[in-house]
Amino acid sequence: MSDVIAADQLRQLIERIERLEEEKAAMGQDIREVYAEAKAHGFDTKIMRQVVRLRKMENGDRQEQEAVLELYKSALGMTAHHEAERDQD
Repeated sequence: MSDVIAADQLRQLIERIERLEEEKAAMGQDIREVYAEAKAHGFDTKIMRQVVRLRKMENGDRQEQEAVLELYKSALGMTAHHEAERDQD
């Protein structure tokens, strides 16, 4: 009897996962449509995706990531200061 109950429970869990996967796919399509609409209005969707990703982050984590990015850019001569010097040469 417990094998039947376990099988029923397993089937129910699998079916729930399948429904959620279908919903996830539908939501993914909805998101792609919103990005397509944004692109049609002239927005840069690559930058929008970055903004969405940044907004999900904790403020401290975002600041840390931005500081490290600036450090790396500076080390590679990619900051506005370095670019201005390059333009003068």
